[in-house]
Parts: sequence; structure tokens; C-alpha cells
Amino acid sequence: MNSIAIVGASGHGKVIADLAEQLGYKVTFFDDAYPKIKSNEHWPVEGNFNRLLECDNLYNFAIVAIGNNKVRDDLCSKLKNQNFLIPILIHPSSVISKYATIDYGSVIFANTVINAFAQIGRNCIINTGSIVEHDCIIGNATHLSPNVALAGATNVGDLSWLGIGTVTKQLVKIGNNTTIGANSTVIHNIPSNVIAVGTPAIIKKYL
Repeated sequence: MNSIAIVGASGHGKVIADLAEQLGYKVTFFDDAYPKIKSNEHWPVEGNFNRLLECDNLYNFAIVAIGNNKVRDDLCSKLKNQNFLIPILIHPSSVISKYATIDYGSVIFANTVINAFAQIGRNCIINTGSIVEHDCIIGNATHLSPNVALAGATNVGDLSWLGIGTVTKQLVKIGNNTTIGANSTVIHNIPSNVIAVGTPAIIKKYL
């Protein structure tokens, strides 16, 4: 059985651990709250992140289960620099086109659909029940919350976060480091470094 180290003993980490177990991995957590936190449900927390870096020969694989996009991407880069293998975790109930591409560190949760020629970057979270239609491009370390639905050829930049239930019109572009609020409908391009909400989504704040 392959061992996987999961960084981040959070609720999100529980869901990743559950998925990793379904895929045949033996799970161990590492979290900077250690030793205050020594377990995440029944899974052990063996140390902090620096401890994991010292144990690179004990774990076949490692993945980061932290919701903050930039932190997740930065920690994964450190793991990769230490020659950890960073897998792609795909829930068995997901439907993934053979023509779609998914980069390392990304996690695809239950009942997700990723259609032909969609591209998913590294360290992405594609959460439960999301739909990524044909020719969509999802940048690195971006998070699609549950039940996001992206129409064909939607382009989402790096480090962005689409809230639960977000819907896009086809061909829409959303920039880097942009947050779209829950249940928003994106029918026009949204630039980088903003928060946009509503139906249709409009900019509420510049970051």
C-alpha cells in the first residue's frame, strides 16, 4: 500500500483523506498545530510541515489539503523541491474525458464532470458536483467550490476562488487571484485581483 502524507489536518483534509483511502493510500497527516493536534478523526498527525520535509524517504506521496490557494501552492512547491511525488486524486464517481488534462496536486471530488479538452492546472481543488465543460482552462492553485458550473471555454486564472454554485456563460474570462461569491452568475469578463458577486456578477472590491 502506498503511503500519502497530507499537509493540513482540517475539515478539507478529512475529505481528501477519505478520498485517498478509497484510492488505496495509507494516510498520515502533518500540521503546524502539532503537538496540540495529534489526530484528525482516526488518522494520526505525526508532526509539523518541517518534520515532513525531514521524512521524505518514508512517504511515497504527499499532497497539500489547505484551502488558501497561495499557501497550498507554495507548500506543494516545497514538497516537489524535496522530490516528493505529488499525485492527482480523482474520485471514482467523477467523469473525466480522456481528452482533458489535469496537472499534479489537483484533487477532483465526487460527481464532478470534466469534459473534452478542458485543462486543469496544478494544485487545484475541483469540488463536489462541479462541471467543467469542454475547452475550459483552469489556472494553477484555483478552487472551484461545490456545484460550480463552467460553460464551454470559460477561462479562470491562477489562484482564484469560485464560490459554491457559481455559474459562467461560455467564453467568459476570470482573472488571477479573483474571488467570485457564492451563487453568482458570471456573464461578462472579470479582471484579476477583485471580488465579484451577484447575478450578473459585478465587482465589489479591488484587492
